[in-house]
Amino acid sequence: MQAAPQKITPFLMFEGRAEEALTFYTSLFADSEVLDITRYGPEGPGPEGTVVRATFSLAGQRVMCIDSHVQHAFGFTPAVSLFVECEGPDELDRLYAALSADGQELMPLGSYGFSARFGWVNDRFGVSWQLNLHEEPA
Repeated sequence: MQAAPQKITPFLMFEGRAEEALTFYTSLFADSEVLDITRYGPEGPGPEGTVVRATFSLAGQRVMCIDSHVQHAFGFTPAVSLFVECEGPDELDRLYAALSADGQELMPLGSYGFSARFGWVNDRFGVSWQLNLHEEPA
């Protein structure tokens, strides 16, 4: 018996860079893969080869994305972010470096009272990531 589909799935809308983003994201996290991808053909309405819809998993969490062929006056905002519990400082440092490259640092890696080590970035695609060092309760 197949498991029921996940009911709530993060959905990211890009304007021509969806496949580049999902390839980058799946390269960063263990247990990640592209599950399904459909591209526009020559008949459109989007540019040929761009993503009609894709589903991928990041550390087992399903995510969907598209390339919108309609130009919008909005993009991603840090008001909605992907929160990652990192298992150790090496993972946190690696993800912070990769996701902040050509992006924007919102909160540099540091201790903020609520976490011994935390950082927040917008990646090169504009997607916001909160990276937290997982700590076991005392």
